[in-house]
Amino acid sequence: MRRCLALAENGRGKVGINPMVGAVLVRDDAIIAEAFHEGFGLPHAEQSLLERLHGEVRPGDVLCVNLEPCCHYGKTPPCTEAIIAAGVRHVVFGMEDPNLLVCGKGIAMLRGAGIEVIGPVLPVECRRLNRGFVTLHEQGRPWVTLKQAQTTDGRIAREDGSPLKITSAAQDAWSHEMLRARHDALLVGVDTIIRDKPQLDVRAKNKELVQPVPVILDPHGRLPPDSAVLREGTIIVTQQHAGVHTEQCRSVGAANIENPAAPFQGAADFKQKGIRIFAVPMRGSVFHWPALWHALTTPADGYHGITSILVEGGPRTWEAFRRAGCRDQEVVLVGMEA
Repeated sequence: MRRCLALAENGRGKVGINPMVGAVLVRDDAIIAEAFHEGFGLPHAEQSLLERLHGEVRPGDVLCVNLEPCCHYGKTPPCTEAIIAAGVRHVVFGMEDPNLLVCGKGIAMLRGAGIEVIGPVLPVECRRLNRGFVTLHEQGRPWVTLKQAQTTDGRIAREDGSPLKITSAAQDAWSHEMLRARHDALLVGVDTIIRDKPQLDVRAKNKELVQPVPVILDPHGRLPPDSAVLREGTIIVTQQHAGVHTEQCRSVGAANIENPAAPFQGAADFKQKGIRIFAVPMRGSVFHWPALWHALTTPADGYHGITSILVEGGPRTWEAFRRAGCRDQEVVLVGMEA
C-alpha cells in the first residue's frame, strides 16, 4: 500500500478534480506490475496496470490500490469491470471512495463477482494523500491552507504598508517545495499583487514539480495588465454583474471581453496568454462561497479543476476565509526582519 501511495504522488497537479491513485499487482510477495493515474481524462491506475501487464493474471495474484476502484462511467470505463474481466481474485484497497457515485458500491460489485476484497489498509495515510479530493466530496469545496509570514513581534509589513522580507532562505525553500508544490492553486487578493508583485510559482531544485495555478481575487478589475503573475493558466476571479452567467467567462480568456463581468484594461491580451476569467457573484464584500467553489472545481474548456488551495494573502483575504470557516489548516512562518 505504501508503494501505491508513492506511485499516486506522481499524479499530483495533473489529475484535476480526480484522485491521485497508484496500483500494484503482487505475485508471490513480489510486485510484478504497477501504474498510477497519470492525468485528467487518462486511464485510471487499475486500467493502466492491467493494460501494461505482461501475461495473464493468475489466481493467487493480489491487486493493491490506495482508493476503492470506481464502478461508474465517467471519462473512462469502470475499473471494477476491468478488474473482473481480467480475472483478478484478490483486491486490497486503502480507503473507500468518498464520491457518492462509488462510496462502497465498487467494493460490493467486486465481492458480488466472487473477488476477495480486503481493506481499508492505511486509511489515514490514504486520506491524507487525497485530502483535497476527500474535502471536495465531503464538504463541497477544496482543501484550504492559510499561510502567512510574520516577525517575532507579529508584524507582516512595514509601518507604511510596504513589503517586509521576513523569512529565511531555508524557510522559503521549504515553503515552495512543501507547501506551494503540494497544492493545486495559490490564491491571493489583488492588493497583494499590486503591493508585493509576486510570481506565485514554485522555485525549487526539483524541476519536475508541477506549477500550481495562480488564482487572484479581483472583484473590481484592478489587476495591472503587466503583472508578473499573468501567464498561461492564471485564473482571475472577478465580480459577476446582474444578468451575466458564470459560464460566459469560464473559457480561456474572457468568453466575451466586452462583457461587464470582465472590466480589465488589456483584457483582449488575456485570452492570447491563456488566462481564465471567472465571473462569480458577491455577497456583501466577499465572493459568494458556493459559487466560487463551483467555478474553481468544475472542469470546462481544457480546465480540469482544483481540489486544494494555498491562500497566501493578504490580511483581508485571510480573514475572509477564517470568518467563513473555509480553512483546514494554517501555517505561520516566523522569522526576523531582514
